Amino acid sequence: MMDEGWAWSDAWIFVSVVIAGKVGRHRRSPLSRRPEGVRLVDVLATAEHLNQAIPDRAEIETGVRRLLGADLISVTDGWFQVTLSGEQLWRDRPRGGLTTTVDSVHGVLTRRYATADNDWRLDDQDHNAAMVEYTGRLLPTPRQSVENSTVAQRGPG
Repeated sequence: MMDEGWAWSDAWIFVSVVIAGKVGRHRRSPLSRRPEGVRLVDVLATAEHLNQAIPDRAEIETGVRRLLGADLISVTDGWFQVTLSGEQLWRDRPRGGLTTTVDSVHGVLTRRYATADNDWRLDDQDHNAAMVEYTGRLLPTPRQSVENSTVAQRGPG
């Protein structure tokens, strides 16, 4: 496979893993981190928050392969974590607003890190399950009106 360098979506995936895993908060509160990592559904939800879009399967697979190859994230039993090298990249990145974070990280990746592919594959069932769970999170919960509540049906007292 010919390497075309870092794609913007690679940085998007990385920043999503960082934010979903609360790695950016590690200096303020070590207890706020998720030591086990985050699941794919959490990465998708964070990615959608950052870019008002969900990365497609190819973007996820390519990005994760490259990030694994550069030792910036790890994936174990479906749990995504930022490595020590990834934390260093995050700490050393140029600071800016949330809207420019992915662009900043993409610039750092392009200038400082060689892409290296990894053989990681996103299982169809894992991707589908994450998409179903994420879509379920988007459905609004029905509002309970006072008129239809159990208390209103029984009456006072």
